[in-house]
Amino acid sequence: MSNVASPLPTYDYAPAPLGTGRRAAVLGSPIAHSLSPVMHQTAYAELGLRDWVYDQAECDAAALPAMLAALDEEWAGLSLTMPLKQAVMAHLDVIEPQAEVVGGVNTVIVQHTGASRLLIGANTDVHGIVAALREVTSPQWAPRRAVILGAGATAASTLAALAQLGITGSTVLARNPGRAAPLQLAAHRMGVTIRVRRWSDHAAAARELRGADVVISTLPAGAADELAGALDATLAGGGLADDQALLDVVYDPWPTPLARSWQRAGGTVASGALMLLHQGAEQVRLMTGRIAPIERMRVALDAEITARAAGPQHVPAEHSG
Repeated sequence: MSNVASPLPTYDYAPAPLGTGRRAAVLGSPIAHSLSPVMHQTAYAELGLRDWVYDQAECDAAALPAMLAALDEEWAGLSLTMPLKQAVMAHLDVIEPQAEVVGGVNTVIVQHTGASRLLIGANTDVHGIVAALREVTSPQWAPRRAVILGAGATAASTLAALAQLGITGSTVLARNPGRAAPLQLAAHRMGVTIRVRRWSDHAAAARELRGADVVISTLPAGAADELAGALDATLAGGGLADDQALLDVVYDPWPTPLARSWQRAGGTVASGALMLLHQGAEQVRLMTGRIAPIERMRVALDAEITARAAGPQHVPAEHSG
């Protein structure tokens, strides 16, 4: 059993040489909505990696082995979104410890040594969650009670992030607790405990949230809207302290009804865009060996989200990069 109450090792890779063109991309299905190219290409330009290119490619689990086999010396790495985070693990040479215990990889680093090639799997979602919450809370923030909404793949990364924040026991609200078995296994690997409760009564769920120091919603857009109404009724426009934090992984539309309810009651909110930004910055560091220019990435990401929100289609939530 692994324990992630303390952060697992952070790995460093050799800085990419300037003037040497490399490739990277985000894979997933669907992928047309991805904001990762905007962030990564901005980072490359700021870092002087002007010959680097970051693309996106439609890829499901069946097509993944061929995509991985084609990664030649030009490739620096891949970002992975659904449905590839678990499927990729069987095809990697090395999986970093954090990704192993979480049970999901959202980043592949391609390492070349002579004629040899290593595919290394990492998870930057955990970093993204921790950094997003740390950005909106005070340096003294020390949460003790956590509630997670949803029991899917993102919930496992959330457990690891909460453990790094010092929380080793969390409540998980799930519509179908029977599907939480993979999350239970992930919790066992991490050495943390979870209490899975059926989410069928919005008022009861709202009461659970009211008593939490930190709430992380891993649900897709719209799935927590009815809960937001129950939360308004429970809190009657107040009742939360400003050190009670909510992270909603959705970033469009923003703010979500749940985020608005939390803010109206006096709590602090972090958006899914913050998580996306910080996990993407960590991917840049892993793939290039350089510290990501996060403020430039933030400006580019915010501008793209604003532009898309003004267009005919909204951007769906993305949890990986």
